Amino acid sequence: MSSDERDLLQMIADSPEPVAMSDCFPVLNPGEPGMDENHPGHEAWTERQIAWYGVSLQLWKRKLVRVVVPADGSHSDLVEVTDAGRQALHAAAVHA
Repeated sequence: MSSDERDLLQMIADSPEPVAMSDCFPVLNPGEPGMDENHPGHEAWTERQIAWYGVSLQLWKRKLVRVVVPADGSHSDLVEVTDAGRQALHAAAVHA
């Protein structure tokens, strides 16, 4: 498991309720103060934010998270960690 996958999975596991994975992205990759489209780091930050979607997709494909509340137009899919996800986090912690 990559460090990004582990960090996102841990954040989801730490949430007391199902969470939209995309809500975690700004926490895991915060923008610099004054970040806007004119900021010199904006393009790199945006690319990193988009990369988190790939990380979230890998967690879902590997069945480490499951959708518990499907997207409905007012929110994204809300997910929680599966038993396999908890086992993966435990294994990552043991090997760290």
